Amino acid sequence: MKKIILMGRTGCGKTTLTQALRGENIHYHKTQYVNYHDVVIDTPGEYIESKELGRALALYAYEADVVGLLLSATEPYSLYSPNITCMANRDVIGIVTHVDCEGGNPERAENWLRLAGCKTVFWVNSRSREGVDEILAYLSKGGPVPKGKVFQKQEA
Repeated sequence: MKKIILMGRTGCGKTTLTQALRGENIHYHKTQYVNYHDVVIDTPGEYIESKELGRALALYAYEADVVGLLLSATEPYSLYSPNITCMANRDVIGIVTHVDCEGGNPERAENWLRLAGCKTVFWVNSRSREGVDEILAYLSKGGPVPKGKVFQKQEA
């Protein structure tokens, strides 16, 4: 299985997704430093929010096969510059989190991730595990992703 490093703002769901990918019970845990879990590298949001610490992410990315850029559907803006993925010499995927949150806009988040250069984008709800198995399948095979969204918000 390929190793993935998860990057994104504080509160975007990196640690929750890490727990879901590992099949653990979901509980809140603030990531204070870079954590290595089997095939997942979980990073603190402060690293991507700071130019000085952001440089460290580039180095940690060399220890992974896949870079996962997370963006919450509730974000009013994206931290990722257009075409930023061309800086990486490995696969970079986009992961839209919080797709089930009221007021969220997962389509906008996906568009921002595609603008950043992510050709593959997953929609996930880590608490219900929707979309998590698709990421695991991608990491285990590295093959094509099913057409369309891997998670669709259901109408009430």
